[in-house]
Amino acid sequence: MADLFDEVEEQLRSDRYRTLALRALPWVLALAAAILIGWLAWWGWGKYQEQAANKASEQYDAALAAFVQNDKTKAAQLWGEVSKSPSRGYKSLALMQLAGLKFEDRAGTDASRTAAAVKLFDEAAEAAPDDLLGDAARLKSALALLDTAPYKELEQRLTPLTKEGRPYRVMAREALAFAKLQAGDMAGARGDFVVISNMLDAPDGLRQRAKAAISLIDSGSAKSVPAIAKAAAALPPTPPMMMPPGLMPQGVPAPAPAQGPQQSTPQ
Repeated sequence: MADLFDEVEEQLRSDRYRTLALRALPWVLALAAAILIGWLAWWGWGKYQEQAANKASEQYDAALAAFVQNDKTKAAQLWGEVSKSPSRGYKSLALMQLAGLKFEDRAGTDASRTAAAVKLFDEAAEAAPDDLLGDAARLKSALALLDTAPYKELEQRLTPLTKEGRPYRVMAREALAFAKLQAGDMAGARGDFVVISNMLDAPDGLRQRAKAAISLIDSGSAKSVPAIAKAAAALPPTPPMMMPPGLMPQGVPAPAPAQGPQQSTPQ
């Protein structure tokens, strides 16, 4: 009898497990389907981004080639197409190039061309995937406004870029010093130039300009410094691997690269 009861109990237990398994099966299948769909979506998105980056790279290189051949209309068209790419790195680079072309555009006033360029630089900063590209665009934007914007606006744009660890902090501090100088803050400008002249990671050109500016301030010739600023305060370089030397638009001069920032691949 005991064996019979055990056999019946075992049968009931098996039936109960089978029932629970059948109830759980739809949930298990649904979870497996969700995992599969999620993986396929992730794989598809990665593939899409890779294809978009490859296409943007080809168009960007073609635009550079057109620019070198002085076909600025074609270069602008191609960079315009890249500026709509989902590849954030190439989109940011293309917007900066389009902004540079605005300075050579003969249509409109200087103020309208500057405003159009600043708008594109700001869009490039927003699109950038990292600070290496983003801060380059932000600094270009501030430098484009250096002669016309009030000091408060320049201070708001430049001060965050001078923080420790930012890729163009030395150039941003130099631009801020020139902004203070143009605003009549000789003491503040001199203090910034002193800091730059003593920064070990500052390029030699920036340290020399800082020392020259200090000498002019001390000699009472500071009024001539803004003219030096306009000629010497160059826009920050786009990362070398993306922008070979000599290929910057003529309206956007490139200075000696700042030491420190690492190259990055657009995404």
